[in-house]
Amino acid sequence: MNIDELTARLHRIRDTNEWRGFHSPKNLTMAASVEMAELVEIFQWKTEDQSRQLPPDELAHAGQEIGDVVLYLLLLCNELGLDMDEVVRAKLADSERRFAK
Repeated sequence: MNIDELTARLHRIRDTNEWRGFHSPKNLTMAASVEMAELVEIFQWKTEDQSRQLPPDELAHAGQEIGDVVLYLLLLCNELGLDMDEVVRAKLADSERRFAK
């Protein structure tokens, strides 16, 4: 995944549609939360086994919602001046330090 390329493509969409004014950290955080809730809906009321064996249409839908969440988080990092690669690597290193024995 090339984060710079993805960010540039997202910015083209944002700028073409004149959404820049709406892409505040607050709004992007809320949008990511809404998309996460849509992902949660796919799994609501499923058993553990059902959640691991989604039918093809639901699996595709889950992929779409995961993509939405990731793209909003990418835009949020950009707005906050955070490097997505760096924050993810730092968090992974922290988790390894704390939990990998």
